[in-house]
Amino acid sequence: MARTGRPGMSHEQKAELWQRWKAGETLSDIGRALGKHAASVFGVVAAKGGFAPMPRSRKPGSLSLDEREEISRGLVEGQSFQRLGRDLGRAVSTISREVAGNGGRQAYRATRADE
Repeated sequence: MARTGRPGMSHEQKAELWQRWKAGETLSDIGRALGKHAASVFGVVAAKGGFAPMPRSRKPGSLSLDEREEISRGLVEGQSFQRLGRDLGRAVSTISREVAGNGGRQAYRATRADE
């Protein structure tokens, strides 16, 4: 589904927003620095109760971007899930779930899956 309205903030913009918020800058000052309306800044701050969210981290054992790129290249070459799993040292079920959950063989993209 297409997104309507104004685009949101990038991860970099949100990081800068929280840095400035912690430094005590006003919503208006932050908005000017980011090129956003103060109401947009307020929306981000209010959604988190004024507290910066914890940085995201990967779970131990999750696929890395490099592994996902190997899967993507292997799919283009027509490799089987068994071969991909063997080459990466992962279970076949891990490869199968990864591909099925991210568009299937024809639409799988490593960077999109990594997000």
